[in-house]
Amino acid sequence: MPPQRIQFPPDFLWGAATAAYQIEGATRVDGRGVSIWDTFCGRPGVIEEGASGEPACRHYERWAEDVDLMAELGLKSYRMSVAWPRILPEGRGEVNAKGLDFYERLIDRLLAKGILPNVTLYHWDLPQALEDRGGWASRDTAYAFAEYADQVLKRLGDRPLMWATFNEPLCVANAGYGNGSHAPGRTVDPKTLNQVIHHILLAHGLGVRAIRARSAQAKAGIVIVPVVPYPYGPGPEDGQAAEDHWQAENDWWLLPLLKGAYPRRIWDLKGKDAPEVVPGDMESIAAPLDWLGVNFYFPTRVRPGSSPLKPQAVSPAGVETTAMPGWEIYPPIAERVLTEFTRRYPKIPLYVTENGAAFEDPVPDAQGRIRDPRRLAYIRDHLASARRAMDQGVDLRGWYVWSLMDNFEWRFGYGKRFGVVHVDYASFERRIKDSGRWYREVIRDGGFELPGA
Repeated sequence: MPPQRIQFPPDFLWGAATAAYQIEGATRVDGRGVSIWDTFCGRPGVIEEGASGEPACRHYERWAEDVDLMAELGLKSYRMSVAWPRILPEGRGEVNAKGLDFYERLIDRLLAKGILPNVTLYHWDLPQALEDRGGWASRDTAYAFAEYADQVLKRLGDRPLMWATFNEPLCVANAGYGNGSHAPGRTVDPKTLNQVIHHILLAHGLGVRAIRARSAQAKAGIVIVPVVPYPYGPGPEDGQAAEDHWQAENDWWLLPLLKGAYPRRIWDLKGKDAPEVVPGDMESIAAPLDWLGVNFYFPTRVRPGSSPLKPQAVSPAGVETTAMPGWEIYPPIAERVLTEFTRRYPKIPLYVTENGAAFEDPVPDAQGRIRDPRRLAYIRDHLASARRAMDQGVDLRGWYVWSLMDNFEWRFGYGKRFGVVHVDYASFERRIKDSGRWYREVIRDGGFELPGA
């Protein structure tokens, strides 16, 4: 078969994504407070090689250079996050003006370069002072988030930006408070975990209200990381396990956000572990959104487990994976996720806010190029899958590759490289990889050739 041309609409929003804790560094300067990730990284043995978000990529110092790099790549949008501890070092109370100054400079330079900032208010770095008072298990943290959102929008709400309240709230809850693999590293009982989820949802709704109050031109959304379940085998039992998993994880977050109610079946299955809901909460949670971000990387193969809420995840033998343990490479998930969102939920403009892959990068060749064909193929094939979803009527408006540059990859430290830009952690030199060169051409041309069979 000859190559196939994959073309996107002229106004498609091409971007790249990062997160504050993963790239900024400068964790102890200019009045920044301590975050839960600073504390978590200080625990012996929890992060590979004892790494932390200091110095990360030194973006706090090199931000102007990094914006120029984005312009060189031709990015139309840059997805970034604001570090809550830079704005309110104690989580509430006195505002740190130097923190707001930094983000104002960064956003203004992006706008001057014609790059639309897509700003996430919470990408996992809760001020430690709030965690000390209960963290997301405390309802007060939702109100603190609303105050923080108000302060950020008070300074930056006069600019026509995209805003997301949260990045991957499922991970905030399940990894932070469920299995303890992420900060703050707690393992709570099921009732408390569901309360954590409810408080995050409430914080989101209150955050949207703060965005609307401060800016008439802001576009408000949230970024979800759905599980992407597939039956492990062909039998109906495995098919039901996959459907149960979708409902228990994805519907549990998305139906409150988009329809103002928890899914009745899952609520009943949770029984006494269902969260306490105060009158008015669901109306706040379902504040109307302008867009929805979707992150995805790999499928989950499931078969029946101990209950519909606990299917058994199975890792098939012999499948190709990225450098992340168990992350199967399966590009059809892009089409699957996007069409399922369109089929199951109220219609809302969608953006793929993260997709990308970690691989072992080779050393630069004689020409100084970093040739990363597997990452290039991963991005290309997932983009082609997303285009197939658009052909079926999915309202997909944009795509952000994860990540702009190599960075601190949470509990894996600096050992997993996702960037289309290489970072030398000795010199902090940035160098565009072949995948980034290819992505620049895709942005320029609005599409690409998919190799023939």
